[in-house]
Amino acid sequence: MVYPEEIVEEIRQKSDIVDVISSYVKIQKKGSSHFGLCPFHNEKSPSFSVSQVKQMYYCFGCGVGGNVFTFVMQYENYTFQEAVKFLAQRAGVELPEMEYNDDMRKKENRRQQLLQANKDAATFYFYQLRQEHGKIGYEYLRKRELSEETIKKFGVGYAPLSSNGLVAFLRSKGHSDDLILEAGLGSHDERQGIYDKFYNRVMFPIQDINHRVIGFGGRVLGDGSPKYLNTMETPVFDKSRNLYGLNFARTSRKNNVILCEGYMDVIALHQAGFIQAVAALGTSFTPGQANLIRRYSEEVLICFDSDEAGKKAALRAIQILKEVELSAKVILLKPYKDPDEFIKNLGEKAFQERIDHAENSFFFEISLLQEAYDLKDPEDKTKFHKEIAKKLCGFTVDLERDNYLEAIAEKYQIGFENLRKLVQGYAAATGGVAPVNRPKSGMLSKKTSEEMAEDAKKRNQRLLLTWLSEEPQLYHRIKKYIGFEDFTNPLYQKVAEKLFEGIEESTIHPAAIISMFADEGEQKEVAALFNTKLEDLETDQDKQKAFHHIVINVKTASFEESSRKLGSDVMALNKVIQGKKALEELQKTQILID
Repeated sequence: MVYPEEIVEEIRQKSDIVDVISSYVKIQKKGSSHFGLCPFHNEKSPSFSVSQVKQMYYCFGCGVGGNVFTFVMQYENYTFQEAVKFLAQRAGVELPEMEYNDDMRKKENRRQQLLQANKDAATFYFYQLRQEHGKIGYEYLRKRELSEETIKKFGVGYAPLSSNGLVAFLRSKGHSDDLILEAGLGSHDERQGIYDKFYNRVMFPIQDINHRVIGFGGRVLGDGSPKYLNTMETPVFDKSRNLYGLNFARTSRKNNVILCEGYMDVIALHQAGFIQAVAALGTSFTPGQANLIRRYSEEVLICFDSDEAGKKAALRAIQILKEVELSAKVILLKPYKDPDEFIKNLGEKAFQERIDHAENSFFFEISLLQEAYDLKDPEDKTKFHKEIAKKLCGFTVDLERDNYLEAIAEKYQIGFENLRKLVQGYAAATGGVAPVNRPKSGMLSKKTSEEMAEDAKKRNQRLLLTWLSEEPQLYHRIKKYIGFEDFTNPLYQKVAEKLFEGIEESTIHPAAIISMFADEGEQKEVAALFNTKLEDLETDQDKQKAFHHIVINVKTASFEESSRKLGSDVMALNKVIQGKKALEELQKTQILID
């Protein structure tokens, strides 16, 4: 549901950013702002700034920034709507109810009933684990060296041998038989009627990102089959769009996600402190799951079993991650089979070292490819090099392909030019993209010079917006010379227009301006516009000169941009003439700063 702007603004105004952030991060007042260690990257010196006046935060170390909504979205990994709901509840603001038709209301009521049935089932299984008949399950977990804290954290339970213990319990809670069947918690046949779907299994509740139980995975104890049994697809459980452990991993504050194969892998890694671990739900990794990860991280570390099946699964996962433009690396576990076994034998520190040296996914693919060839045999070696060339044709970005070509040539001691020609040959034959000659250094220097000039132009515009947001009275001294249209960057121009309107109406709210932008990247950029570092100016005269210099630079850039775009348009010509007059007058005028 999209909430009205006035409701969103009311919530923002009632959610003081210092109060909200201080409940997550330790911050201390320093001057007009509060500072602390940034929760979004590792740092030793505080560079995370929270402004009560602007109702904004900004990190001068990693560049994250925004208003109170942005912070909750980034810290909790919430969508904007989820952040609005969270802060509304915190501030005591009542949100409008979503309007349902009869069909929608029935579906939503059914969803809530299914969720409640799953929650009750999780409670039942958790209780059974601690009964006399649950000792077999508890002993299995202790044998796997899970602590009591970890068992509680993941709500691990036990489904007893009884064929109708859960069904009887759910009926006592008021759940109908058809609901029990629809939730995948019971099965039915004509002889037995409805009976428990899971029995004699250690039960792993599967939760969505909001910690609601949506299904179960059960590990059989003994020789039963199948070894793992999962809840079937239901209206609340879609295996392809959920990941085990993501409800915890999404707030891990790590810069990656560790993708595992099974429930126990995830639990073992979380217990060892690697709380960014997740796993697919009894099926192969899917594009839907890859897109889900993309909401929370840009890098995925694949940590599958080191056997042949695990290697094949890793290759499939790499391709899926590439399709959604996620960076992938592979954690090598040899000589051990899985992460649980690795940590039990070598410990957390050694596993962290494997994370730090995780193998590039392309190198991993090439290393598996190499296993099929005898590099001591010239014929096999040539075939291997040709296969490498074919794979290099898969890179569509020139720079990326050339970088990999260079790295592979060095790693496997292949002549760079020979490999490059081989790639060109395959590209020509298959219609792929061939390597291109790199531009001459002079062209690079020219481009860099242009980029530097553009960066300087943007910086002056950012400095002016920051200065005016902190000292809005100065706007009235320069509005004769500077308007929002003088900002050459489209985003900066939108921000300047809203800022200047707010100053004119004496309702300046930089934090409210951020909420105008739906894209998280734009919100971050807007936050930076109001937090550009001004030089430490010792005297009023220095401050006067600096401000005047910035204003002139912004006007000059605007005049040059208008002149560059000038055609035969009379209105455009008049604008350039007016701009030139304003610039000449501005250069002769002293702007007083109180």
